[in-house]
Parts: sequence; C-alpha cells; structure tokens
Amino acid sequence: MNNPEAYAEYLKNRKSSHKVNYWLESQKEIEKIRREFKDRKPKLLLHACCGPCAGFPLEYLNEVFDITIYYNNSNIWPTEEFRRRRDELLRLTEEMPVGNIPVVIPPYDNEAYTKQLEPMKDDPEGWIRCFYCYAKRLKQGFEYAQENGYDYFTTVMTISRQKDSQKLNEIGMNLAGKYPAVRWFAADFKKKGGQVRRDEIVEEYHLYHQDYCGCIYSWQSRHPEES
Repeated sequence: MNNPEAYAEYLKNRKSSHKVNYWLESQKEIEKIRREFKDRKPKLLLHACCGPCAGFPLEYLNEVFDITIYYNNSNIWPTEEFRRRRDELLRLTEEMPVGNIPVVIPPYDNEAYTKQLEPMKDDPEGWIRCFYCYAKRLKQGFEYAQENGYDYFTTVMTISRQKDSQKLNEIGMNLAGKYPAVRWFAADFKKKGGQVRRDEIVEEYHLYHQDYCGCIYSWQSRHPEES
C-alpha cells in the first residue's frame, strides 16, 4: 500500500463536514446555462462507465444539454466485462426516453492500462490507484471534448456511493484549467435522491449490475477467494 499515513488522513478528512455541495453547484451551473445559452443547448461530453451509473445523469441532464456519451474505460477487466457493460449502456440509451444519444467508444487496451496501475495494485479501493484511474480517463475525455467542439465535460461516476465526489470534482476542475475551450460540469449525482433514482432505473430496465468498479485489482478485492 502506498502512503498508509496519508491514506489514514484522507479517510479522516473524507468524513469532514467541510465539503463543497456539488449538487448545489450543479443547480447553479444549470441556471447559468439557461441564461447564457438561449438559442441552443450546449454540447456535453458525458463520460459513462456503465448503464446503471449513466441512467440518472442522462435523465437529469437531458433537458439542459445536447449529450454525447464517452465510454472510455480501458480499466475494465476482463474484455467480456467491458463488452457487457458497453452493450448494457447502448441498450439503455436506446430504451430510455432521452432522444438519440450518440455513444463514442475509444479503442480498448486493458493490457497497457493494467501495466500502468500495477505499481499501485496493493492500494485499497478508493485510494491513489483509483485517483490515477479517474484522472487518466478524465484527461482523455477533456482532450476529446476540446478536439471535437464540446462546451462541457463531466462524468457519471459521482453517482456511486463508493466514489469520492469531492476528489472527482477536484480532478475535473484542475484538468479544466488545461483545456480552456471546455468547462467542467461539477456535480454530485448521488445527492437529492439521485442514488435512489439510479436504483429504480436499474430495476426498470433490468440492467446488469456489476459488483466491482472495473480493474482486475478491484475485482480481486471483491473476490479474494477467487484471486
């Protein structure tokens, strides 16, 4: 494990009440968008890791943005799992009443991705290995968004109880400074009933619901008896 003392301090701070309310920040940004973009919906590139996590963000954002989903998830192991999550996401976009949502799927290369994560393989779930993974995929998302004329970029990952929304938004805002043409849409999709609605959508559309984040190391932490 990398930096156990820092990890203990991180867990302590994560329980702190001094946090940014990113649900409220998303509401403020939506009001700003409605004032600024009067003649069109701004283009949003929405990073999505799976159907269950994408459902509520799509429902919440669809009236505000012209959405494209970015299924950029070479972290997911094995290949069959990557494909299963991809196919469920595609099915959800077809069946949900959100209009025609394009889905961009970059090349999948789990072997190279796992080699980059290997030095952090002993980290507990939700620590530096995960932060590296968030930042890598979000950076790639910003690059695609800037190259293809998107106004905003964000990720559905804040819908998960296991993901640190403070950290995800911190990474997103730091990266936004390097991509001036694209704004980061700060959010915490799990708040104000978002997590409940997520679970309702999973049940309503009979979505496959994975039990680990994605990489081989997260699978091993969930299934130590099979590792």
